[in-house]
Amino acid sequence: MSLIERITKVGDAKVCYDNMPIESVYTVGIAGEKFLRAIKDQGAIMGAVCPTCNLTYLPPTMYCERCFAELEEWVEVGTKGTVYCYTILGVSLEEEPLEEPQILALIRMEGVHGGLVQRLGEVKPEDVEIGMAVEAVFKPQKQREGSILDIEYFKPV
Repeated sequence: MSLIERITKVGDAKVCYDNMPIESVYTVGIAGEKFLRAIKDQGAIMGAVCPTCNLTYLPPTMYCERCFAELEEWVEVGTKGTVYCYTILGVSLEEEPLEEPQILALIRMEGVHGGLVQRLGEVKPEDVEIGMAVEAVFKPQKQREGSILDIEYFKPV
């Protein structure tokens, strides 16, 4: 069958059942790199602003999802936000019980479209509330690697 011919009968399709090893490298792209460099180098959380829609995207993107304008203006969105929603984890990714529960939350900064999913710290699970004010706690500068995990957690303020 040549490249321009189409399969018209199900029986003509070839199927192979097996395991296929796949390796890949994920890159964060231009916007992601700039965002993570600001966290690493400055301890700053940056958003990208749409000049047409006047939305500030967090995490930042290269183009506005509403009007497709290129986003070239970047602004600091601050390190304080509020808990929009959260979940309490009692089991690790390896399905082992955790010694202490961990709390993951979607943190929304004022005036931004989107937010960050990050751990909460310095708070007990029973004390977490929707709308709770929190602030980012960064790793010490020398320990930062250019990862979202350079923000160790958000703590109540």
